Amino acid sequence: MSDGIRGGRPRLRGDSTLKPPANPEKIKKRVLFVCIGNACRSQMAEAFARAYGSDTLSAYSAGLSPAGILPPLTRQVLSEKNIPAEGQFPKGLGAFAGQPFEVVVNMSGERLPSALAATRLIEWIVRDPIGESESVYRAVAAQIEGLVMRLIIELRGT
Repeated sequence: MSDGIRGGRPRLRGDSTLKPPANPEKIKKRVLFVCIGNACRSQMAEAFARAYGSDTLSAYSAGLSPAGILPPLTRQVLSEKNIPAEGQFPKGLGAFAGQPFEVVVNMSGERLPSALAATRLIEWIVRDPIGESESVYRAVAAQIEGLVMRLIIELRGT
């Protein structure tokens, strides 16, 4: 006569509770986008990075000489692409003093202060659209969107 399903065999040792797979959550890379006024280019890059790469990176932006406000065209071209920019406003580099970043993307065309702590510095040549037409803003937004997407893909691979 058998003793249940196991047929008298001894019970296997080990934890019988189910556990999630041992995949520690990826640590997001901190990325800072920098331009002159932190009103157009770096704001667009931050918005695209947050919208498309929030699983991979934490995006921030700053300017060498921050403007007082975001120009309406910056918000307009982002909203045309359904990219939210709520809560974004021009900030200086001082807002991030002493904070480490894995990547700093410089779109200012200027040399960045050496006190800016980054593992990697990337230079993007992007036209400053401030004071330009809507078509220039849209072209700049499209260029930045493509550059940000390439950066996200690269960071996902690391």
